[in-house]
Amino acid sequence: MDTTNPDLENFRRQWQEEVTARIKTKDRHVPNEKSYVPSKKSEDPTIKVTLPRSEVLGDDAETLDGIHTQAYHDLEDKDEVKKLGSAGSLPYSSTHVPKEPRSALEHYERAIEREDQGKLGDSLKLYRQAFRLDAGVDRVYKNKYFSPSTARIKPANPNPSNAPATVPNTAHHSLDGPSTEPDAHLIASFSTSSIAAAPPPTEGSPAPLCPIAGIPSEILIEILFKTAIADIASFARLSVVCKRLAYLVATEDRIWERICFGHEYGFAAMHYTWASTVVGLPLPSPLETSGLHLPEPLDLRALTLNPNVPTATQNLPSAPPSLLLNRVYPSYKSMLRTRPRIRFNGCYISTVNYHRPGASSAPSTATYTSPVHIVTYYRYLRFFRDGTCASLLTTAEPADVVHHLTKENLHAHHNRESMLPSAVMRHALKGRWKLSGSLEPTVRTARDEGTSATDPEGDVHIETEGVDPKYMYKLHLSLRSAGRAGSTRNNKLVWKGFWSHNRLTDDWAAFTLRNDRAFFWSRVRSYGMGW
Repeated sequence: MDTTNPDLENFRRQWQEEVTARIKTKDRHVPNEKSYVPSKKSEDPTIKVTLPRSEVLGDDAETLDGIHTQAYHDLEDKDEVKKLGSAGSLPYSSTHVPKEPRSALEHYERAIEREDQGKLGDSLKLYRQAFRLDAGVDRVYKNKYFSPSTARIKPANPNPSNAPATVPNTAHHSLDGPSTEPDAHLIASFSTSSIAAAPPPTEGSPAPLCPIAGIPSEILIEILFKTAIADIASFARLSVVCKRLAYLVATEDRIWERICFGHEYGFAAMHYTWASTVVGLPLPSPLETSGLHLPEPLDLRALTLNPNVPTATQNLPSAPPSLLLNRVYPSYKSMLRTRPRIRFNGCYISTVNYHRPGASSAPSTATYTSPVHIVTYYRYLRFFRDGTCASLLTTAEPADVVHHLTKENLHAHHNRESMLPSAVMRHALKGRWKLSGSLEPTVRTARDEGTSATDPEGDVHIETEGVDPKYMYKLHLSLRSAGRAGSTRNNKLVWKGFWSHNRLTDDWAAFTLRNDRAFFWSRVRSYGMGW
């Protein structure tokens, strides 16, 4: 019995004929898809296109009867530039073969790219190749991609008023003389500033009173004058309070002139000839009394001030020729900061460390187990205003010494069994000091042997007692500055020579300075001003 449905067979045959006819018609009449442009009058923007099975499925096209795909031709192809292999594509895509580097810079650039991609092994190889070709390739790369700007900023017009230099116009120079400070134009902009009061603590509350804001400039300068004489460090710190005080501290050269001439911090307290004997007794000859010997009108410490006239406005005595301003010291502020001078409110400490081999504990001990000793000791120098000084060589640390380094503790009959804190001064030596150079022409005498007239300014000559009364020690040091630029000056003493003199035979012997180190100044608050 035939169970085949004739209607089903008829439908299947018609369907196959229709599919075969459609494929043949498409092969003859359908154009290339890339050049096909649909009609703009088409109501349905989605056009159904039947592609050949060989183009869609390749070798598997025979396994299917047909396939219908949808192509959207009315959309703009905005991503055309991002197609692989086209212009504007990624330089290191899968279809782009990078050019092999040849120069050292190209190797270096490729190494950086590999390092960014996490390929550290390839990056390391490229770095090595780059440095083999050029040892300075890193600087070449930096100059290429991170070169500093060559544009120079033109300096501000130092004379905006176009007035001659002889005209006392504050628009182009200061009334106190030309300024050579690097920030002079910034300081000059503070000239019209005033002392501003503090803002109110809360909104709507009254502003706090500021009595100093209404003080006239003359009285304010007098306050600064007294502050500078009492503590020059506090006077300098006032410049960070406000712009007005910064301007006055930087430009009031009369205050700096008074400090330079004074005995508190200035050069009137310096000694340029011997002021006493080695043990601190007065010199027998009246020609060699204390160092500076300013004439009576120049003794600023004994200057009687008129209470009815502000201190800063009184006429100061004329200065010695060497205290006049010149190219080296264009202002009294720079003179006080840079000219060599001794500090009396602290002491100079030299810390010495060196190694020496020790002896083995047993003869059979191997040489590589021999002990090594680390030796540490300290040298202390304190200068007094009367031209004397104290020298101490000890293993005691500074915290145990500096507070006892006073005149009262020099040779205070400390026995070896003494347990007093000041017993560390039992080995202290008395001495005297002087600076090379002079503030005014002086007559050289026999007491100045060992120094020449050509000694550079800033050398310190010290003579101290010896371990035996027949000996005397002579130290030759040079004043220097340690630390970053613009910080504390004259805070370092560098060795230039160290000798021992036999008074009986007049023999001189030089000490080696192989282990000795420079002295560094340290402030001691208990010394005060060092009077």
